[in-house]
Amino acid sequence: MTSISIIGSGKMGAAIAEVATRAGAAVQIIKRSPTSMSAARDGFAYGVMGDELTGDLVVLAVPYNAYEGILQHYRDQLSRKVVIDISNPIDFSTYDRLKSPADSSTAAELAKMLPEGSAVVKAFNVNLGDTLTSGTNGTTPTTVLFAGDYAEAKIAVAQLIEGAGMRAVDAGPLTRARELEAMGFLQIIMAALGKTRYESGFTLLP
Repeated sequence: MTSISIIGSGKMGAAIAEVATRAGAAVQIIKRSPTSMSAARDGFAYGVMGDELTGDLVVLAVPYNAYEGILQHYRDQLSRKVVIDISNPIDFSTYDRLKSPADSSTAAELAKMLPEGSAVVKAFNVNLGDTLTSGTNGTTPTTVLFAGDYAEAKIAVAQLIEGAGMRAVDAGPLTRARELEAMGFLQIIMAALGKTRYESGFTLLP
């Protein structure tokens, strides 16, 4: 059975925990502090920043600017882990651009910071949390696009997605993360402007 550690306890972290539960995975939630442990859910293991990661898959469900601090605690532990980057590095002061380098992505930058043996997969950033929690996008199963350079890592992520009853679509190597981040940016902006709903999103029809 797959095991997953989710660093971050916000809406997206909770949505991915629901995905993992539907897929039958063991779930560990890492929070910044023990103050919110009263909201703990039965069946999940909980820890605070610095505690050992128990998952084979590790989801960074925090903003990209928090990655450096997380790596101070976990860089060595992430060796030989599948690390899932879900971030959309939007400049929220202007809502007008991505903050990642023009020729790169947060996923590619994360890969540079991790030790040898880590495998970064970009996933879930094109999905709004409600469509992951429900597993549906309108009348169709939610489509999750992902990208990465390592076949075994992508297979593990695809199995998680499909085990939760959703559709997994391989978008290609990690260089495609830049395009996935642009899609996530567009979707969030459209929802913020009221052009779409946060309960909806992009999908690929079979």
